[in-house]
Amino acid sequence: MARRIFDMEHEMFRDSVRAFLANEIKPHRDRWHDQGIVDRWAFEKAGEHGLLMMWADEQHGGQGLEDFRYEQVFIEEAARHGDPGFYATLHSRLVGPYIGKLGTDAQKARFLPDMAAGRSILGVAMTEPGAGSDVAGIRSRAEDRGDHWLLNGSKTYISNGINGDVFVVAARTVPDKPHGLGLFLVERGMEGFERGRNLKKMGLKSQDTAELFFNDVRIPKENVLGDPTRGFYYLMQFLAEERLIGACQYVAAAEHALEITLEYVQERKAFGQRIADFQNTRFKLADLRTQIDVAQAFVDQCVIEHNEGKLTAETAARAKLFTSELEGRVVDECVQLHGGAGYMDEYEISRLFVNARISRIYAGSSEIMREIIARSMGLDPRKRERGDRRDASGGEAPARSASRPTGTG
Repeated sequence: MARRIFDMEHEMFRDSVRAFLANEIKPHRDRWHDQGIVDRWAFEKAGEHGLLMMWADEQHGGQGLEDFRYEQVFIEEAARHGDPGFYATLHSRLVGPYIGKLGTDAQKARFLPDMAAGRSILGVAMTEPGAGSDVAGIRSRAEDRGDHWLLNGSKTYISNGINGDVFVVAARTVPDKPHGLGLFLVERGMEGFERGRNLKKMGLKSQDTAELFFNDVRIPKENVLGDPTRGFYYLMQFLAEERLIGACQYVAAAEHALEITLEYVQERKAFGQRIADFQNTRFKLADLRTQIDVAQAFVDQCVIEHNEGKLTAETAARAKLFTSELEGRVVDECVQLHGGAGYMDEYEISRLFVNARISRIYAGSSEIMREIIARSMGLDPRKRERGDRRDASGGEAPARSASRPTGTG
């Protein structure tokens, strides 16, 4: 289906991105997969080509391109020619904006240039063993000690956990308020900041994922992002883009899985004919083609709304839910059409299959997305419960504090 979302400038950009990924990233995929981590120089190469922090102004090493379509192009080409563990978009568009939008002029001047150049790699540390989607359940704590903050706690499943140089860390600053959180910039080498091992995972083998530990880490006041009591609300501000990033990735991965499967079934033969000539194959591929086109149209519309500042977290949740579930269905069908070859790690569809399983979990699980969507439809049991209590008492019932389920980095 023809896509009308992109201009000529975006397509020219696509050509350059494709060339960069094909020449600089793709040749190293198997090695990175085996070693369990992407080489740090990959970020510097991307920085040299102007592909990191494109939204930042030129003064801070970027290009001043706030148009999300450029990142969308990068995500789509990365699905075909990049490495799934090269988390450049997490670096640039998921973590970077915390500094770009919440940081002071001094913080931007200090951090953004190295980040745009790929010399400093970013990560975000929200998830804890007992607090994944429930951000309000975070137990890591930061205490104000006058001229600094003292950070204690631990995080888990942190992407770029080994390569990362600067982490946006969420920690509790107001003990008696579920939403009383602060965001702190923790840098490599800070005393008391330690990393666990590179965690072994089902998929995304080349993505370094680690536990982070904070033992009396002294955080300078100049490393605090915004108001240290409003971190929860800051996190909410970035939810729509986080979910949109995911949606772009999932539909691009589904498209790539379909492309390589279409090529495979036209070459592979069984019972004297191409697999593509069996009615079952043709009908399955027709269904997948239709579903991906529908998803792509929705995602493109979300990108347009996001560029206009109109994309809500609830609409983005629908995009995240639909595309992550679709990706899972597509790669499963594509493995089946590959037959035994689809189960072999040397075939790309096998890796796409295991990589896709996390899409329905991280950045907010499918169950959390459904809860958010249902509440946006007026189906909120908490409101009904409060209404029942008002009716029973004949007056206004006291508000009950509740954590808001959300996606985490």
